[in-house]
Amino acid sequence: MKLFKTFVSFLCIASLLIACGSSDDDYNNTAEIPSCLGFKKSTLKVTIQETYTTLPGKVSVFFKVNDTEGNAVPNLQASNFNIFEQGTNDDCPRAVSASESNGRISPNTQIFNTNTLLVLDLSNSVLSTSLAELKTASVSFINEVMPNTTNEQYKMAIYWFDGEDVLHELNALTSNKTELIDAVESITDDISNDVSTDLYGAVIKSTDIATEILNTSQVDNVLAASSVVIFTDGTDQAGRYKESDAINKVKNADENISFFTIGLGDEIDDDVLDEIGKTASAYASDKEDLEDTFEEISESVAGQAKSYYLFEYCSPKRSGVNDLVIQAVQGEKQGAVKTTFDATGFSGGCL
Repeated sequence: MKLFKTFVSFLCIASLLIACGSSDDDYNNTAEIPSCLGFKKSTLKVTIQETYTTLPGKVSVFFKVNDTEGNAVPNLQASNFNIFEQGTNDDCPRAVSASESNGRISPNTQIFNTNTLLVLDLSNSVLSTSLAELKTASVSFINEVMPNTTNEQYKMAIYWFDGEDVLHELNALTSNKTELIDAVESITDDISNDVSTDLYGAVIKSTDIATEILNTSQVDNVLAASSVVIFTDGTDQAGRYKESDAINKVKNADENISFFTIGLGDEIDDDVLDEIGKTASAYASDKEDLEDTFEEISESVAGQAKSYYLFEYCSPKRSGVNDLVIQAVQGEKQGAVKTTFDATGFSGGCL
């Protein structure tokens, strides 16, 4: 965290001499890719999160890669990316040589925070039939998603719901894995005596919490993403909120919030959970399958954080606003995005 804040401070000090990019300007800029590059139809989605310029000539771009179904594309290497610049006198974007420009693609680890909300259905049906299995599966999930060594860039909170109009906090957002595991182990079968299930209320409330986390991060000049993971063994019984309101809440949420659902048993509505879990959903036919199902989702959650990348290079441009095209290639799949940067005041000597 301290490293990232130092990184941002340095970039924004540099903005006294040259504009410091903002997510408002560059986020999700999907302007048309020049046809002269000859790219095939996109089967990957590259999304710009932030673009910075730093004197004497450094360009930094933070971006995310997904497939066309919204799944994260993690662990790409520098060889998976092609970078092109187009200035005033260029008929077509020119490839940027990594060796000549000191270009490098890095993982997100120094400049990015990821937050996970684990939301558990603890209505009577779960507490009376599958609590032990749920606790084991939740601990496995925590172990998979959270790093072994405490790292402030990875945080998780745990909430639970029953039939009340409340999303109960079991453990606040923390980077302490042991604290999270202890919270799960502390769940007892008398934590709730409500036989109903307020699933839609839990979806709406957890989305609001995830949104607030992102808003707070933005105010603090921290790049961040959130994942909402909801477990249930049934349908909404409370009837307090509409199905359409919950689904629309998910559909209209910030793009940096991922949604996952885990369903247990034969009383769930797969179609509804698929819509709520728009990033991924998984199902356990019985409580003995819960741990494997949680592990399946945990791999997807962990992959989200690893699908953000930082590209930095020393541009040869020396003036004006220039186009920058980033192409991601994974086997037969490819996708690209175009953004811009201002090279006013650029000179040699970039490190």
